[in-house]
Amino acid sequence: MSQPTLVECPTCGAPVEWGPQSPSRPFCSERCKLIDLGAWAAEEHAIPGNPQEDDLFSDDLPPHTH
Repeated sequence: MSQPTLVECPTCGAPVEWGPQSPSRPFCSERCKLIDLGAWAAEEHAIPGNPQEDDLFSDDLPPHTH
């Protein structure tokens, strides 16, 4: 029988067995999953963009009226 695949929880580093027995994978728990979601919502995590591409299309957007 093969060894189960273990991954590291991105939030706390605990080992997580990759399979249906770990429904929150790659997180070890629902708590770690929510901590990560909160970090994305608070903009602590971000996917880097290309400022030149962002500027290229920003003129196409309507002006903000706040």
